Amino acid sequence: MSVSVQQYDGIGETYEGFKSLPMARWAECPSFLSMLGDVRGKSVLDLACGTGFYSRRIKRLGAARVLGADVSPAMVEAARAIEERAPLGVRYTVADVTRLPVPERPFDVASAVYLLNYAEDAAEMEAMCRSVRRSLAPGARFCVLTQAPEYRFEGPSTAKYGFTYEPVATSPIGPRVRIVAGLEPPVEFETSYPRREVFEESLVRAGFADVTWVALHVSPEGLREHGAEFWADFLANPPLVMLHCTAV
Repeated sequence: MSVSVQQYDGIGETYEGFKSLPMARWAECPSFLSMLGDVRGKSVLDLACGTGFYSRRIKRLGAARVLGADVSPAMVEAARAIEERAPLGVRYTVADVTRLPVPERPFDVASAVYLLNYAEDAAEMEAMCRSVRRSLAPGARFCVLTQAPEYRFEGPSTAKYGFTYEPVATSPIGPRVRIVAGLEPPVEFETSYPRREVFEESLVRAGFADVTWVALHVSPEGLREHGAEFWADFLANPPLVMLHCTAV
């Protein structure tokens, strides 16, 4: 996790720009919020919250209590600055997900966008999942968006969607990949593409059941904005995938 801290400390509020790129705006965000479902009146723990992009959206969807947690102090500082400028009542904390403090009141839902893929190995991913489970009430949902294990790197370029993906090394759980976000100037960082069984086994061993994989979709607005042909390569070979499960 230390590598991801350094990477994201250097990005700070620039991270907000990622969400304006086509893949994030028209596929990632609508797909994840759709899977997250109705959070009205719920308490939500938003893990790897970054600058609070999803924390804020979850609060606007009617969640009663939202806590954003991120290992990067710079990201949390940026999230708190945004909250100060436009208060919603979201709280933020700096925390390593492998060692989350057990909350006095367990959460109803946990969300994690780009979290589990930063595990260095299967043991660390399991530690993350166990820590999340300790933060949740029985029956609570854990919703994840992460790198797609079956993504074919030799496929058509994803540059038109705002991101490119290039394998650069291997890790115990899958290829290490350099991701470049097409901002000005471009922003790059590295992460893993863990194998499917690493995700599934980590979650089950940590105390989750009903692990279900969910494909991303393109929103109707995205289809109107760019047309179906534009999205064909993305839908045929998506670099991202989602999964949800339930705390036992």
